[in-house]
Amino acid sequence: MIHVTKTFLPPLETYQAYIQGIWERVQLTNSGPLCLELERQLKAYLGVKHLFFCSNGTVAIQVALKALDVSKAVITTPFSYCATSHVVLWENADMIFADVDPGSLCIDPEQVEARITPQTQAILATHVYGIPCAVDALADIARRHSLKLIYDGAHAFGVNLNGRSLLSYGDVSTCSFHATKLFHTVEGGAIITNDDEVAAKIKLYRSFGHVGDDYFSIGINAKNSEFHAAMGLCNLPFVPEIIERRRAVCAQYDALLLEEGVMTRPEIPAELDYNFAYYPVFFSNEAQMQAVRDALSEQEIFTRRYFYPSLNTLDFMPDYQACPVSEDMASRVLCLPLYHDLSTDDVDRIARIVLETVKQYA
Repeated sequence: MIHVTKTFLPPLETYQAYIQGIWERVQLTNSGPLCLELERQLKAYLGVKHLFFCSNGTVAIQVALKALDVSKAVITTPFSYCATSHVVLWENADMIFADVDPGSLCIDPEQVEARITPQTQAILATHVYGIPCAVDALADIARRHSLKLIYDGAHAFGVNLNGRSLLSYGDVSTCSFHATKLFHTVEGGAIITNDDEVAAKIKLYRSFGHVGDDYFSIGINAKNSEFHAAMGLCNLPFVPEIIERRRAVCAQYDALLLEEGVMTRPEIPAELDYNFAYYPVFFSNEAQMQAVRDALSEQEIFTRRYFYPSLNTLDFMPDYQACPVSEDMASRVLCLPLYHDLSTDDVDRIARIVLETVKQYA
């Protein structure tokens, strides 16, 4: 059985050593030494000024919106995981969808600018599959219209653009450290900013608005535990090795699949130091995609329609806002299995099934 992803686990004895320390200190949460050390190491790894370890990537976006005083209209992408749009609705802000660029699958700056109104307070953009948004164009739009710029960087850990971490762009970036990500803390996430005033708010909002026994503001419980931090400290040294192995798997897929010209995948910019987080393939149409998915499933090879559906089409959205590019791409995308120890034989087998099925439905 081959799943679309597989969690990387460090040597058990390494994790057990950290757990032994937790048992001795009997401090399980509330900014314990392992959480503080993980934050220190992540700031150094990413080259950012402020980073707050959180319980997950969804609550990270919630806290970011609150810290930036966003409560009215947010322009966001329909081609993302549901958490991106769910948070906007959860915070009772008005959600405006802007369609995506067909090449990068990230939000289209021209579509963003066309949807700005006097109520617009923020742009919430996703670096889809770790491929960067048009960061310069979005920064220019945000500056000219006095908008906050938030990046959902759930896929962007280990990606560098123009010599700096992709997570260092925007007023705030968020990241997910869920078990499915190439760097994980089992459950977890982070809020990243280089703004001192915003960082001070995030620090309070993440922990009920209090320092010690004194309360200074509203807040929620967005903290994470020493056990999760321990997993992160174990995994961080393996990130370069994990990325290199995923790079090799993607190169093998490319050689086997893309030369046939019957399917495509998003282009990775030449100047990007990429993390190879996912292997999405776009088929000619939805029927062809579904036939491939079914053929693989019959062999106990499981894929994922990631992202599907286009978020603007969900029934519980306040109103339908047409995003034809996102709707089309979401209908025919399939992420193939990709993880650190996926064997070359399995990649060959997956590619063979894909090609045989595509030829039947050409």
